[in-house]
Amino acid sequence: MGIIIGLLVIWIVVSVLGFAIKGLFWLAIIGIVLFLATAAIGWARNRGSIRS
Repeated sequence: MGIIIGLLVIWIVVSVLGFAIKGLFWLAIIGIVLFLATAAIGWARNRGSIRS
């Protein structure tokens, strides 16, 4: 779970940098997409381990 949280923090930082620097707007989009994907994977794994 620590890796998932670490990745989420990295994606947030990448997204903020992308929005802060106008030329790197594409970086913000990639950061948001990766943040959502990582959150979904972490949520699915956590939910699956609770039921077991």
